[in-house]
Amino acid sequence: IKMGAWSHEPFGNDTACDWKSELEGSTDYEVIEQAFDQMIEDDDEYLDADYGSVVHAAAEVLAKVLGQGTQNESYPEGIDEWIATLTSKPSAALLQKAVVALDLLLSEESELNELWEESGEDYPLWKENIATLKEILIAG
Repeated sequence: IKMGAWSHEPFGNDTACDWKSELEGSTDYEVIEQAFDQMIEDDDEYLDADYGSVVHAAAEVLAKVLGQGTQNESYPEGIDEWIATLTSKPSAALLQKAVVALDLLLSEESELNELWEESGEDYPLWKENIATLKEILIAG
């Protein structure tokens, strides 16, 4: 895989791990929401793989906030600590945005989807992870 990824999991790539420091610098869901907004606002063009990786990681953080994270490999340090500082649960509107962004991540316009498809064997696992995240977020 040519994309700085070592796993199909949300934090299994360099981009998501870099984004984590941005998350840790924040005190609420704003950074997460920005990730989804960026993807949704750009949905009329080719969706950059880096945006996609961030959306995947952001959705995972929300799932973890809901007590249902999907990441099996160890979380990058600091995420649990960040979650512990939150004073509220994610809003229904934010969860809805997350689902829309994840749908875009699996669309034909998504560069990340294309890269995973080309990479072959882990593609089904990657798609399955996103489907699981969507279910968790839809259930809220």
